[in-house]
This record gives sequence, C-alpha cells and structure tokens, in this order.
Amino acid sequence: MWVLLGIALIVAGFLLRFNPLLVILASAIVTGLAAGLDPLTILSAFGKAFNDLRYVSVVWVVLPVIGLLETHGLQERARGLIDRMRGATTGRFLTFYLLARQISAAMGLISVAGHAQTVRPLVAPIAEAAAEKQAGALDEEQRDEIKAWAAATDNVGVFFGEDIFLAIGSILLIKGLLEQYGILLEPLQLSVWAIPTAIAALLIHGFRLWRLDRRLNAQGAKAHLPETAEDAA
Repeated sequence: MWVLLGIALIVAGFLLRFNPLLVILASAIVTGLAAGLDPLTILSAFGKAFNDLRYVSVVWVVLPVIGLLETHGLQERARGLIDRMRGATTGRFLTFYLLARQISAAMGLISVAGHAQTVRPLVAPIAEAAAEKQAGALDEEQRDEIKAWAAATDNVGVFFGEDIFLAIGSILLIKGLLEQYGILLEPLQLSVWAIPTAIAALLIHGFRLWRLDRRLNAQGAKAHLPETAEDAA
C-alpha cells in the first residue's frame, strides 16, 4: 500500500498549487522508492519513457528555442518585414498563410507550423503590424481579435488540408468507420474527395478575411477623417 503515497503526493501538490511537472516527477520517484526500486532503476525508467515518447517531447524542445528568438527580437523583425511590404494587409497575409498551411498539411507536413511554432512568434505579430497599418492604433481587444484570426487561420488550414494526405490518421479512421457499415473505400478515394472540401474552406475563410480587411480599412479611413469642420479648414 506504500506505493499509493505517490497518489497522495499528487493530490497534495495540486491542492497547494505547486509546479505540476515537479509534483508528478516527485510522485513518480516516491512511488518507485516505495515499490522497492533503487534510484538507478527509477532513472532508467524515466529515460526509457522519454526515448519511447520522444516524438512528443521534441515539440516541447522547440519552445525554448522560440522563446530565445523572441527575446532577441524575432517579433520586432517580423513587424519590420510587414512595414516594408507595400500593399500588405492582414487579410492578404493570413490568406497566404492559410494556403501555405493547407498545402503543407496536404503533404503530411503538419508539425512544420502550428500555434506554438509559427502563430505565436510570427504570424500573429505580422498580422497585428498589418492591422496597425490599415486601422491605426489598436486597443487590447482588437489585438486579441487579430491574434484569434491568426490562430483560427492555422486551424482551418491544417484541419481541411491534412485529409488530402493519404497516411494521416483521420483518413484511416474514416476508412475503418465506413468499413463497419459495409462501405469499402480506398484511402486514395477519401483523399481525392477531401480536395473540394479544402478548396471550399479556402474560399469561405478567405472571404471572411477579405471582410476583415474591409473593416480594418474602414476603421483606418474613419480615424483619418477630420473630426470637425474647423479641423478640415
């Protein structure tokens, strides 16, 4: 029963609002020691788990690198890039990113972009900078809206683009589900019929981004209008 000390430690740690990773690590160590394992065996178990699940851990290894790049001015560089581009708008940039995200997802390159890898450090700051060029100064609520548009664009791109790739899990899931009802389809057939859906998603979300551009442009035009006749004179 001593091995249950690990569970008690997790409950206590969460109640006291300690760091979750440290709580889980301490709980695993306590559980291993209570089960009669020596420290080297416990360490070996941690190493084996990391090695078996390293494809998950690699994503988190990238995050410190992104944080380091942001510290050295990654977002400022991104904003400077959009400032030097003539005709760049929030809607146009996000539409381009949507198309690129769909194409990369259709090729199976889902992890090359995402909220942590690209949206947070690059896409959202560039979209904000473009919105400032169109509409002038943005308040906090407007900035949050632009960030939401950037995140939504990434979601739409990968969701409607990944099914074009044959070896994606969703295609295999659909194939297995249809087989249960006696409908036999090859993955290629499902992939081909995912293309019209992806095109429709591109057009619909692209239209929504076009409307966002119109709203930002109207806000910018309104901000530059003279408030009174005396100002106009």
